[in-house]
Amino acid sequence: MKFFVPRSSFLVCSWLEVLRSSFFVLGLLVVHANAANEEPGTKNQEQKIEPFRPEAGKFPPLEKAHSYRGELVFVDHANRRGSIRVHAAGTYFRNPPQPFALLPYAVVRYHGAPADLRDLPLGTVMHVSAFLPPDPKMSAVPVLPVDNKDKIAGYSGTGVAPAENHILLLEDEASHCQREGLVWKLKEVDLKNNEGMIVAICEPKAGGDGKASEEKLTFDAATCLWRGRERLGIADLIAEGTWPASGKKSLDGQAVQLGITWKPTPDGVFARFHISDIWLDDTATQRAAQIQTETHKAFIRSRWMPAWIDNVEYGKFGRATVTATLFGGMDASLYADFQKDVQVLINGAENTLKHAGGGYGPAHMASKGSIVEVIKVPSEVPLGSSGLQIRFETDLVIEGIRPTRVVRVRPASWPQVQVPREEYVGDSSNADDRFPTPAIFPKY
Repeated sequence: MKFFVPRSSFLVCSWLEVLRSSFFVLGLLVVHANAANEEPGTKNQEQKIEPFRPEAGKFPPLEKAHSYRGELVFVDHANRRGSIRVHAAGTYFRNPPQPFALLPYAVVRYHGAPADLRDLPLGTVMHVSAFLPPDPKMSAVPVLPVDNKDKIAGYSGTGVAPAENHILLLEDEASHCQREGLVWKLKEVDLKNNEGMIVAICEPKAGGDGKASEEKLTFDAATCLWRGRERLGIADLIAEGTWPASGKKSLDGQAVQLGITWKPTPDGVFARFHISDIWLDDTATQRAAQIQTETHKAFIRSRWMPAWIDNVEYGKFGRATVTATLFGGMDASLYADFQKDVQVLINGAENTLKHAGGGYGPAHMASKGSIVEVIKVPSEVPLGSSGLQIRFETDLVIEGIRPTRVVRVRPASWPQVQVPREEYVGDSSNADDRFPTPAIFPKY
C-alpha cells in the first residue's frame, strides 16, 4: 500500500530543521559571548596561548600547554595512548572521543599520587595539559590541523578536537584540586532511593572570591564515600542520620575531595557530571594517595625508571661516561635508590617507553655500569623532570644510548623480571612494532 504525503509536510519539516539549527548556532554564539566577557585568568582565556611544539631533549613549559578536561573512554596502556571525550559547550554525548598520546616524560596522577594509564578506570573525568606532536611523522595518534580546537564541530561546539593531543600532565579531579589547592564545598543534597543530586562549588581551600559558580552533580548507590580508614555507601550515611532517606538537606559547605565521572542522564542535561568517590576528610584523602603510590612504585620497579640521555663522553675500547636525566612525577623513595657507586642497568626504549632488545628480556642487551655522580639541578625543575641527573660509567654503549634518546634505568637492587610481550620491541625492522600505527582510532 502506498501513502501520499503532501509536499507542504516536507516544507514544514525542512523549516523545523532550519529553526533547530538556528537556535543551536544562536546558543553557541551566546556561550562564546559569555566566555569572552569572563575575567582575565579564566580557563577560556588560557586557551588563547599559541600552539607549542616540544623539542627533543627539552622539557616543555607547562604554562604553554593547552588545557582541557573530559571523560577517559579508551586506553592502550602498552603504547601509552588512549581517547578522551573532551568537554565543551555543546551536547556532550555527541562529542567523538579524541585520541591522545603521553609524552615520554608525561606525569600521570590519580587519587593525588603517581599513576600509570592502566590505573585509570574508564569513565574518569581527567584534566589534560597537552602540546602539539613533537614530531608529527612519529605520532602514535592522528595528527590534526594546528587550529583544530577553534573549529565548530556541529552540535558539539568548539574545542572538542584539539590538535594538542600529546600530554604532559594527566590528572583526575582529586589530583587536580590538590595540586591547585582547591576543595569541593557541598551545599545541598537531594536524595531518593539511594541516589540523587548534590549542589557543590569548587574553590580554594582557604576560601573563594565568590566568583565560582555552583554545579549540580549526580550520585547513586555505587558512589563510594571514604571517611578515615572506612569505605562507606550512601545507605550508611542514611542509616546514621547524616543524610536524609529522602528529600533535601543542607550540607553547610562541607569541604571534601571528589572523584568525578560522566554517565548519560535521562533529563536532557548532556554535560552533568557524576560523583564516583567522596573523600570526607584528610585522613581518607591521604590514605587513597598512599595506596596508589604503592601501586605505582611496584610498577616502576618492575619496568625500570624512564629517563633520557643528555651526554655521552666516549672513552677507549667501548667505554663511556653517560649523563642521563631521570623523568619526574614519581615517589621520592624511587629516586633515593639512585646513589653514587650503585650498580645500574640501562636499556634503550622507544618514546612509548617500550623496552628495546627483543624477547630475551630488558636486561639481555642492557648496558651495565656504576653511578659515579648524582647531580641535582640547581635551577627550577620543569614538570616532567625529576631534577636529578646520574653519571655512570659503562664498557658497553648500546644503540639506544645517544643524546636525546629515551632509556630505562634499573638499580641492581630492583627486581629483575620479564616484561609482557606488548611492552617491549621485538624485531626492530618492524616499524609497526616500534611505532604503532594510529589507524586503530576511528574517524567520526
